Amino acid sequence: MKSLFGTDGIRGEAGKFPLDAPTATTIGSSLASYLRTASGQQASIIIGRDTRESGGWLEQALINGASAAGAKCLSAGVIPTPGVAFLTRDLKADAGVVISASHNPYHDNGIKIFSPSGQKIADTVERKIEADIYSPDSPTEKVAGDPPNADAEEQLRKRYLRFLSEEIGKGLNLEGLTVVLDCANGASSHLAPQLFETLGAKVIAINVNPDGRNINLNCGSLHIESLQEKVIQERADLGVAFDGDADRSLFVDQKGNFVDGDATLWVLANHFLNKGALKENAVVATVMSNIGLEIALRSRGVELVRTDVGDKYVLEGLLKRD
Repeated sequence: MKSLFGTDGIRGEAGKFPLDAPTATTIGSSLASYLRTASGQQASIIIGRDTRESGGWLEQALINGASAAGAKCLSAGVIPTPGVAFLTRDLKADAGVVISASHNPYHDNGIKIFSPSGQKIADTVERKIEADIYSPDSPTEKVAGDPPNADAEEQLRKRYLRFLSEEIGKGLNLEGLTVVLDCANGASSHLAPQLFETLGAKVIAINVNPDGRNINLNCGSLHIESLQEKVIQERADLGVAFDGDADRSLFVDQKGNFVDGDATLWVLANHFLNKGALKENAVVATVMSNIGLEIALRSRGVELVRTDVGDKYVLEGLLKRD
């Protein structure tokens, strides 16, 4: 049996196995059945997606399968991946599902499942879902699940926006700053400009008109050239580029210079260190981080803890120190 789950869930071309509607239905059914067995009660699942044209029907197919297996599904609609993680924890749901292929082109898509802690589901659960997918008895017939409700989706997105502005951004005042946001025609297209405006910044947003096919197309975190040009043109103070599902961001300074991930970690580490809020005086990063960052952090008494490449490994490294 070929393994379908990678470090970022299941990915592939939308409409082809394993990212076709019948398989998505099976995934929903298998996940809901496992959660019900594990908890002994009705499972609740939060679902979100990015702006790919295939996202809607893949989401509905997964909801159909999960609902048929007795789960309660709440759709947040188009929302950044971290938003699904937050809602899963905040609403005490049993699992979160993101339908996205991150920085990949529009014709790809993916299904990523994680627990309320933000960690990916256990390997044993992934193997169970794969076994159900390959089973001749998988539920490929059509079953009716409730379609997403636009008003409910909006309320969930507002809940996430309040969390970002009132808790994560508590005390942050961006008045007087001009910020250019490149939203990659993806999941951050509406929420990111709202957030930065709420925090007081003057916002210039580009690539915020998703049409289902232009996600990541010559824009966003893989193509920051237009952001660099816009920052210089507008004499902005900062530029931020997101990827399609807005779980990563890259930065551009006021001169249009790219600020890489190591530089961002250095700034964040110093910020938390100066506030006395850097837990265990440690920073968790992957093996790809530059030795220069390690030396610089060491000069401030901070340990750089390295993990394998992949956000799940970084999260595991963080949780070990929590």
